[in-house]
Amino acid sequence: MKESKYPYSVLFIEDEEAIRNNYTSYLKEYFEKVYEAEDGLIAYEIYKTKKPQILIIDVHIPHINGIKLLQKIRETDHTTKAIILTAYADTNYLLQAAELKLTKYLVKPISRQELKEALALVVNELSDFKVSSNKVVHLLNNYVWDYTKKEISNNGNYIELTNLERRIMVLFFDNINIVLPLDSIIYEVWGDSLRGNHASLKTLIKNLRKKMPLDIIKNVFGVGYKLEV
Repeated sequence: MKESKYPYSVLFIEDEEAIRNNYTSYLKEYFEKVYEAEDGLIAYEIYKTKKPQILIIDVHIPHINGIKLLQKIRETDHTTKAIILTAYADTNYLLQAAELKLTKYLVKPISRQELKEALALVVNELSDFKVSSNKVVHLLNNYVWDYTKKEISNNGNYIELTNLERRIMVLFFDNINIVLPLDSIIYEVWGDSLRGNHASLKTLIKNLRKKMPLDIIKNVFGVGYKLEV
């Protein structure tokens, strides 16, 4: 990060007062506005009134847990950045969280360095992504993804995608720079079909990489894949 404060607002949601005080003090060193909440109900009210651009949410908070809180927010808001904190690397939480457009999923206890790296990703997403009003994102080497048409083109020429390739592209571009677990990708692309497995996903990714800019689809060993822009 840098010495001057980032012009973004952050809401930190954690029910343990000592942890909350520690991290809100840390966040105030880097961001212009920092809000805090000890439970899901208070957090939602602050979200509605203050409209923070970044959410840092502990899963295990009173009244409305972190996952349900973010699900509620995502009903109408797909742009506010979110980092989830949890004490457990639970597969069910991972699968639910993968659908919520997270920037990062951190397992507690987390160090300030880990949080700093996650926030650097958030700042990058807020400041560097160039999505125009007609909902396209510009990639390397004149590649363009069109969110509305769900098409990718290079120098104006549309690249043919199979139905499965299109599904996974939609998933990736809805979760830019977010690591998606293998099982979550398989479920989103193949649904309940028995044809979806780790081997078929690997083949799909291999074929898709041939149609995309070099190294844009990253393999995160033992976890899954992410689209890195």
